Amino acid sequence: MAQTTSRTPVVEPARRPEGQWAFDQREPLNANEQLKQEDDGLNVRHRIETVYAREGFASIPGDDLRGRMRWWGLYTQRRPGIDGGRTATLEPHELEDEYFMLRVRCDGGTLNLRQLRTVAGISQEFGRDTADITDRQNIQLHWIRIEDVPEIWRRLESVGLTTQEACGDVPRVIIGSPVAGVAADEIIDGTPAIEVIRDRYIGDPAFSNLPRKFKTAISGSPHQDVAHEINDVAFVGVVHPELGPGFDLWVGGALSTNPMLGKRLGAFVTLEQVPDVWCGVVGIFRDYGYRRLRARARLKFLLADWGPEVFRQVLETEYLGHALPDGPAPPPPPTGNRDHVGVHPQKDGRLYVGAAPAVGRVSGPVLTALADLVEEAGSDRLQLTTEQKLVVLDVEPHRVDALVDGLESLGLRVRTASTFRRGTLACTGIEFCKLAIVETKGRATALVDELERRLPTFDQPLTINVNGCPNSCARIQTADIGLKGALAGGEEGYQVHLGGGLGLTSGLGKTLRGLRVPASELPDYVERITRRFDEQRGPGEVFAQWVHRADEEDLR
Repeated sequence: MAQTTSRTPVVEPARRPEGQWAFDQREPLNANEQLKQEDDGLNVRHRIETVYAREGFASIPGDDLRGRMRWWGLYTQRRPGIDGGRTATLEPHELEDEYFMLRVRCDGGTLNLRQLRTVAGISQEFGRDTADITDRQNIQLHWIRIEDVPEIWRRLESVGLTTQEACGDVPRVIIGSPVAGVAADEIIDGTPAIEVIRDRYIGDPAFSNLPRKFKTAISGSPHQDVAHEINDVAFVGVVHPELGPGFDLWVGGALSTNPMLGKRLGAFVTLEQVPDVWCGVVGIFRDYGYRRLRARARLKFLLADWGPEVFRQVLETEYLGHALPDGPAPPPPPTGNRDHVGVHPQKDGRLYVGAAPAVGRVSGPVLTALADLVEEAGSDRLQLTTEQKLVVLDVEPHRVDALVDGLESLGLRVRTASTFRRGTLACTGIEFCKLAIVETKGRATALVDELERRLPTFDQPLTINVNGCPNSCARIQTADIGLKGALAGGEEGYQVHLGGGLGLTSGLGKTLRGLRVPASELPDYVERITRRFDEQRGPGEVFAQWVHRADEEDLR
């Protein structure tokens, strides 16, 4: 079990006490820290199983209901009928319903057939057929009753799935390339490291009280398909000129209301070293992270104060006990889409098939039918992606057409996926989320349908990310077109961010001041700037590049 460092720290404490454990600043500085100090969030499971599931929703005290239950993937969902204008004016107990969102973690995005059928069954029996693929490779269910949670856990755990640490101030799901181990152009397969970290550290009390959530990405794909720039720690596939394939280490990325992109530490990490290095980075966050103010409790703020050089020095001297070799930066990814939608060759002669549901929304019946299709195709492996898409692996060439036809019949587009369907993300929104101001899933789906009708021949890569509030669960600052929920003239609308990107165009989008597009005018606005881009773009120019050179009047 990892322990808090007892060595003499290399760095000095912040000028103002920030609740850094490395300097014995352990007095709780806010209600969240007090809650975690009083009882580890992992311990709430026993109370759920022995008390709350038996006595019902009313038996759950507030500290567990709105705090510790997150450690087991449970959030109360929004009470129906509360409009977005009241989101910031009501108390939590006034906003919440007596049902839960349940987040199932799928580390590496991996599901086998038994797991897929189990999730589908839970959705149908306990979740009113809800199921969403998230941009963190999780599956989220809704309408879950506390009385049903123990049985749901039993079913999930019987097939190797869990909700443990799917939420909370803990290491969240570890995202990985959805085509790890099969892609013909892969640099290195990060799956073994993901499995070691999951098995060794998830649920370890040494890391169950972090200052805030901690996000991890590991991918050896040259397409950089896990949004590594916006994770707390990321391992990006590279080839060292002397040591061969391995990973470039990035730290301190995160979005929300104060977005920062991760920074390279310049260190090369072998596949075998990844778990220990990951443990060291999490240990730094636990011991040195800021706990005084919740808004400053992410790793990105510590990195901003220290800088990459100091962070690497602390990692090597205090946590690893040895230096890491310097390594190369990852080369720019290939141009074009990185969502793996379509039919692609595997390195073993078989094929993988990527499909695009509408903004990640599926359902229990769709997942059941999907499982049947995967089985008929001779596969036992489904992957979820960070773009709210799914990929079927290990398909024999002679079975591809039947699989594609079946997927298309379910609304999971493969060959007919437009650039708008491939590139649009949406968070949960006001339908279920207590923080949201506007509707997202339905409106994003309608937007895609309308753009497909109006712009049937547009085929340039374009990302449209729709978020219900400022917290950026749908990554609005790194989209070509980011739409942040806001009120516009008394009705639901969106503040616009343009020109963000990850990978080849990595950077944060710019906000168009004073521009809030009412929901009713959203298709007109997106069509207008998409047409202008198509008319004005130069050879090989992508949307983000055009945005940063275009006249502002052309962006309105």
